[in-house]
Amino acid sequence: MSFTAQVKDELSRVDGECPGCAYAQLSAITRVCGTLSFRGSGRYSIRVATETGAVARTMIKLTHELFELETPLTVRHSNLHKTRNYLIEIPEQDELEADLIRLGILLPGQGVAPGVPQELLGSPCCARSFVRGAFMAGGFIADPRGDFHLEIAVTGEDFATGVVELFQQLGVKARLNRRRGSFAIYVKSFDDIVTLLTAMGARRSAQAVANVRRVKSLKNDVNRRVNAEIANQARSTGAAADQIQMIAQAEKVIGLRSMPPALREFCLLRRANPDLSLAALGQRCNPPASKSAMYHRVLRLQRLMGEADGSANEQ
Repeated sequence: MSFTAQVKDELSRVDGECPGCAYAQLSAITRVCGTLSFRGSGRYSIRVATETGAVARTMIKLTHELFELETPLTVRHSNLHKTRNYLIEIPEQDELEADLIRLGILLPGQGVAPGVPQELLGSPCCARSFVRGAFMAGGFIADPRGDFHLEIAVTGEDFATGVVELFQQLGVKARLNRRRGSFAIYVKSFDDIVTLLTAMGARRSAQAVANVRRVKSLKNDVNRRVNAEIANQARSTGAAADQIQMIAQAEKVIGLRSMPPALREFCLLRRANPDLSLAALGQRCNPPASKSAMYHRVLRLQRLMGEADGSANEQ
């Protein structure tokens, strides 16, 4: 089961907080994935197609509870894609026009309502139910292990703008993109996705996304530390190679026996341990020396070589 299907299955089990929530949710499902047909005065029928069983189940349940309409269901199988497609048909019925008006889908004497039915969204819980229905009908959410992306595909610019405004009321920043005659309302932010899932009632899914975010953050932190360590090792290796080259020149020009004991010890240890960092090299001194003390020995050797080069130039 895809992550989208998991979220929709969870949402199908969420109950509204007031009687109006069911109307808001059914209105959104019907509007987003339903096709309205008109034949003569007041004669309407609806076809709702979905690949998600949870959506079909919710549509039939709410339709029966609220209006007691006939809702024949056809389940079709695709051998090519190995999926099921659920087709719900609400045929012409005397009371259907009034029910569509009650759902804010039709305006009396004017046809299809262009935007979001504000009369159904009088309370915050009803607004959340409407968004929940819209996502169930036309929503997609990527598996958070790959990317953070959530979107809802709808038709009608006024309707799409209205849904974006509902997102904003929930504290979610959404963007609108036109796609071949339809509109995609999408969210890319991790925080906004978690906020939206929680508002719709998919708390288990929101927690799953949050858990993935923590794992990703941990992996990124480990990768940063590993990369930093590799870079440090590369710098340390390059510095050690430069030090060994300088020690070889110092041996020819000055001679190790002529150096002070601490400096001679550094040269011998570095030549014997070209892969060690200055801190590790200092632990092999007798007595052990700090990284800072070892660095000062490098600087002292550089000064000696500089003085030797100066004397050679004067001659």
